[in-house]
Amino acid sequence: MKLIKNYFYNVCYQMLVLILPLITAPYISRTLGPKGVGQYSFTYSIITWFTLITSIGIAYYGDRQVAYVRDNKYQLSKTFYELQIIKITMTVISMVIFIAFINIYHRYTFLLCLQAINILASTIDISWLYMGLENFKVTVMRNTLVKIASVILIFAFVHEESDTWLYVFILAISSFLGNLTLWPELRKFLVPVDFKKLKPYSHLRESLVLFLPSIATRIYLNLNKTILGIIVGSTAAGFYQNSDNLIQMIISVVTATGTVVLPRAANEYARGNYDAIKHMLYKSFNFISFLAFPMAFGVAGIALKLSTFFYGSKFAPVGPVMIIESIVIILVAWSNAIGIQYLLPMKRTKDYTRSLVISAIFSIITNIPLICFWGLHGAMITTVLSEGIVTLYQLVVVRNEINLKRLFKDIPKFLLASLVMFMVVFFINEHWQFNLYSMILEVGIGVVIYMVMIVILQPTILEKITIFINLIKNKKIH
Repeated sequence: MKLIKNYFYNVCYQMLVLILPLITAPYISRTLGPKGVGQYSFTYSIITWFTLITSIGIAYYGDRQVAYVRDNKYQLSKTFYELQIIKITMTVISMVIFIAFINIYHRYTFLLCLQAINILASTIDISWLYMGLENFKVTVMRNTLVKIASVILIFAFVHEESDTWLYVFILAISSFLGNLTLWPELRKFLVPVDFKKLKPYSHLRESLVLFLPSIATRIYLNLNKTILGIIVGSTAAGFYQNSDNLIQMIISVVTATGTVVLPRAANEYARGNYDAIKHMLYKSFNFISFLAFPMAFGVAGIALKLSTFFYGSKFAPVGPVMIIESIVIILVAWSNAIGIQYLLPMKRTKDYTRSLVISAIFSIITNIPLICFWGLHGAMITTVLSEGIVTLYQLVVVRNEINLKRLFKDIPKFLLASLVMFMVVFFINEHWQFNLYSMILEVGIGVVIYMVMIVILQPTILEKITIFINLIKNKKIH
């Protein structure tokens, strides 16, 4: 039950981070225009390379380590302080490199300096501690107020294209303050430690091992945006970003299981319950596939009109790009289940890293030629192919220990149900005038068609849904 509760808390957190900017996106797109949105997107894509240095792989490593030692308060406290010392050290290195960079690269200097607040926000981000403790409520509640405040500030102060700097500042400072609010809660989990006995750099080797996949992930997810901004222009980077914002919101729902299951699986590994980890993978993979397929085909069905309705007529190029990117929802869902929920807790870091490095190399090789030939579409095609390589490699490395037939048993049924839904929704979307009410109706029709097809096709997850509904009914009766 706690796992389910944490899943919903994490869904709320991930969606909060993405939904609130999406609430402001229609306003911002029309206020700042493609130029302002593009400048924000391009400068943010640059600053993420520096936040990557600051985090040095601790997001996953810290989450896992906390899960290993959470039953021992002293070891938990010791681990926390050691990892935070590493982050502070890496922040100093990151800031030195950043200062050197802006003295060489003279475009968007002011915006980049404002974006640098994100480097400090990354330093004080301790959400990995709460995730390792399986305490997601604190993260969600503390950040909600700060994020809502940022939305209010955006509507209050950002009114024209020249306010792009203010938009950058509000988003960066809200991220910093959101992470800062997690610190007062620490006194409930930590105990005093002897700082002279701390050995922070004993974690360095393993965190660097997980830093490599972080770099690789950033390369194949972020490099194309940076190159797109350089070759085609910051406006194209803005179109890419707007497509990615909507797709990532959906991905956050299907990948929320990974963040929740990782600490539980790591704890099971520490106890030697390897079969329990495999059992969790089968259930999780089936569940996220059940969600990912209709979400991917659903967003593709309404993408062409959704983009102009949401962002404005100047952002029409976003629609076709969203259709291309929609397949990523399924690919990321699968790689998240195998990589985050199985390989990492089983200490198969090398296999996990290798899948990302191969994908990153592919992205480096293909990005420039595809962007030169097809521009924005080429950048998105590279993203889809890169995600496909990650998923395919991970499936290959687990093929001898995981029953792939069992893993993919219901996939044809999810695919068929989603295809039927897509055809109906796409037809309606082409022939109806698109507005808020028609969008809600189209989504509702899509959900009904998908669920009717699921009832007809009878995948195994239907049994679990029926059991869950019966449990809720029984609780109400009693």
